[in-house]
Amino acid sequence: MSKILFVVTGATYWTLADGSRHPTGFWAEEVVAPYETFTAAGHQITIATPGGVVPTVDKASLTPQANGGREGAEKVAAALEAIDELRHPIALEDAKPDDYDAVFYPGGHGPMEDLAVDATSGRLLSDTLASGKPLGVVCHAPAAMLAATGAGGSNAFAGYRLTGFSNAEETQAGLAGKAKWLVQDRLVEAGVDYQEGEPWAPNVVVDRNLVTGQNPASAGPAAAEMLKKLT
Repeated sequence: MSKILFVVTGATYWTLADGSRHPTGFWAEEVVAPYETFTAAGHQITIATPGGVVPTVDKASLTPQANGGREGAEKVAAALEAIDELRHPIALEDAKPDDYDAVFYPGGHGPMEDLAVDATSGRLLSDTLASGKPLGVVCHAPAAMLAATGAGGSNAFAGYRLTGFSNAEETQAGLAGKAKWLVQDRLVEAGVDYQEGEPWAPNVVVDRNLVTGQNPASAGPAAAEMLKKLT
């Protein structure tokens, strides 16, 4: 049995370019699918958030439209309700990388608000990357990489092949024109080798111990890739 740390956003909104607040949080599928994948394999999950706040689910991720219909929406809502760890997170500041065998970051727009500028999260990402332990980051969560500084002050992920929510997907979602910045743009500026797949289709990129997924549909496949590194 491995111990896996989920780092989940504590944000409840995303500040747009005009200063307004777009309600958000974490994306349900990006927690549920990996959680079920890891626990079915016998692994133990601990959830951490900045300050230990109980994380908020983005209500848009619970709609029938986001889950292939009403049945899918009911299934993901029930699965989310069954994850007791979400109601009892530890403080990210208290999470010790040495205590875990792998680290996973689910997305939602929330990480663009808090984890993108969270130095504690940045150090955790840098340390996990350097340790060689499996590190999974999905959808908007690669925004957290912007706070990860490597040797010489460059971004810790510079030169890595990875993916994350694309400009095309943000545009199709109707939010690109309202955003202060986009995940894909900032990752490229940070020096990563961004790998763009088809919008909304599963796209998982593996580079050394780093496993990234482009969008919600990539969360389960990314977790499956991480499992290969834990066995």
